[in-house]
Amino acid sequence: MTAARFPRAVLFDLDGTLLDSAPDFVAATTAMLAARGRAAVSLEQLRPVVSKGARAMLAVAFPELPDTARDGLVPEFLQRYEGLIGQHAVLFDGVADMLDALDADGARWGIVTNKPEYLARLILPQQHWQDRCAVLVGGDSLPQRKPHPLPLLHAAQLMGVSAPHCVYVGDDERDIIAARAAGMRSIAALWGYRLAEDDPATWQADTNVEDAVSLQQASQWPTFPAMPGSI
Repeated sequence: MTAARFPRAVLFDLDGTLLDSAPDFVAATTAMLAARGRAAVSLEQLRPVVSKGARAMLAVAFPELPDTARDGLVPEFLQRYEGLIGQHAVLFDGVADMLDALDADGARWGIVTNKPEYLARLILPQQHWQDRCAVLVGGDSLPQRKPHPLPLLHAAQLMGVSAPHCVYVGDDERDIIAARAAGMRSIAALWGYRLAEDDPATWQADTNVEDAVSLQQASQWPTFPAMPGSI
């Protein structure tokens, strides 16, 4: 009987999937609120919307402002976040060992995130990923971003892998929508960020996984057809 192997190519979302970046975002919003003489929002308030992006986080911090006014705060938010990126963020439990297991099995992995690419690239050296991450596609790298499949398809192309031989792992419904549209297998990372009303059971991921520790085992990943030229 052939032992289970990891997929040959894996793409990950970043915030809420690999990295628990919510504490950094709390620090950024706290600085913005303090500059305006206002009290900070809590980690519990901000955490559920982190995967929804900067505007969703600003909506929690400044609920009284109209959308247009909050849009004007996005550059300040990103600037403050860039100034402290990585100071409070940590990898989710099991992520480091999961990536080690992928590397040890000869799998290649990369990141497709809606975070601006210049910010995502700052994370790589902090986690010593710059020589391990095969590809990084940010939310502003291409004309489209998730849930559009283009970023996933582009990342797979850069890795030299066809979409059906790749799996995408993410904690938000848009991640699963993008994977399905790209023709990739998908894993819903249930350890990530989501609103109370979000129901991952309706996302139609190929697999729902409770924690990254489980993904240290090749048997927990979707199975794939053999890649051309593989043994």
